Amino acid sequence: MAKRLGCWLNGEPCQYIAVGDRGLSYGDGLFETIKVVNQQPSLWHLHKARLANGIARLKIPCDLTDIERWVFEVCQQHPSAKGVAKLIITRGGGGRGYNPLGSGPVTVLVELYPYPDYPAENWSTGIQLFPCATQLAHQPLLAGIKHLNRLEQVLARQEWQSAEYGEGLVLDQSGYVVEATMSNVFLVCDNQLITPDLSLCGVEGTCRAFILEHAEKQGTSVEVLNVTLAMLFTATEVFVCNSVLGIWPVRTYQAHCWPEQKCWPIGHMTQYWQQTLIEVLG
Repeated sequence: MAKRLGCWLNGEPCQYIAVGDRGLSYGDGLFETIKVVNQQPSLWHLHKARLANGIARLKIPCDLTDIERWVFEVCQQHPSAKGVAKLIITRGGGGRGYNPLGSGPVTVLVELYPYPDYPAENWSTGIQLFPCATQLAHQPLLAGIKHLNRLEQVLARQEWQSAEYGEGLVLDQSGYVVEATMSNVFLVCDNQLITPDLSLCGVEGTCRAFILEHAEKQGTSVEVLNVTLAMLFTATEVFVCNSVLGIWPVRTYQAHCWPEQKCWPIGHMTQYWQQTLIEVLG
């Protein structure tokens, strides 16, 4: 079980968040889970960009200048070479009722955790995906951002407890592949890298953004489109990624509606992005 190493509220050590906080009452806020490498927040520019987008979408009156400083100061206190920082931003206190008028000031929490003890074989030999029955609802106003309401992901993750599955694949209500419960999905078709469109639901992960950003710099084309299960099953490689776990190749998957289990090798494209992520992020 992960142990919390420390919690800071608006730059000061704290033990708890106020009961009347809108983040606790309504999920009215955002969060980022950040890999800490040598006491620095990895991929911070991408986390910051997603936060800025989320703050604008939710109309939370918030300046990222102090938050950025607090994140860097707290990461300096991590005792290990690798770890995790969780940043939570809420609209603050506001009493009862959904109307946010008069709420605040904004609450900012930063928590430190040890680096997760993921099985090494998840990275080296790949994982088996669980076929989640929980589907994601369409809500373009919230799509992409990492808001505090993760109940769909909680329901999906409750569907399996067996250690044979490293992640669970989640579809939307139209039957398109969206993401895994805690990571984004990439597939390779005809040497073309493809990732699902997230304009209606799902989280635009920072590792996903890193791959899109670096592919563009290298002149490599990445298609962002609606991904069907048929496309997934005809892919030559599949992998999942997030900013903490990195990239895990997907070895096997069987959909509820598919008669046979599909298997994929760990291909050159997957290996390339695994190595690129290590070289850049450590």
